[in-house]
Amino acid sequence: MGASIIQSNILAQSADCLVNAAGTTLAMGSGVACALREAANGPVNEAATTSGPLPLGGVAVMQDSDLSAHRVIHVGAMPHYGDGRSTKHSIRAAVRNTLEKAETLGCRSLAIPPLGCGVAGFDLSTGVRRILE
Repeated sequence: MGASIIQSNILAQSADCLVNAAGTTLAMGSGVACALREAANGPVNEAATTSGPLPLGGVAVMQDSDLSAHRVIHVGAMPHYGDGRSTKHSIRAAVRNTLEKAETLGCRSLAIPPLGCGVAGFDLSTGVRRILE
């Protein structure tokens, strides 16, 4: 699978699966989670939080949403404990587990936002580099 870096609204992407860079509780807060919550018609926050909490780097799948992609992989990229900061290792685990889950689901394309950015500690360019490592 090839990779492309696109600066765009994740909801505008045509992909089999969208990835939500979540905290380990899977509460649909700000950033990508907020965009997904606002775009989905239905109880997306409740569906996500009933799948949590996750271990750091863990994934949960939400299917049959009204989003452009019929699946969302929520990945616990940021801990909701301690200092709340992502690490190089937690992002690596999040990416690996996300790609494994996407393959298991038969996804041929997925849109992954930068993980571990903003309140999780990394700036945007570092978050992008961490995904590609």
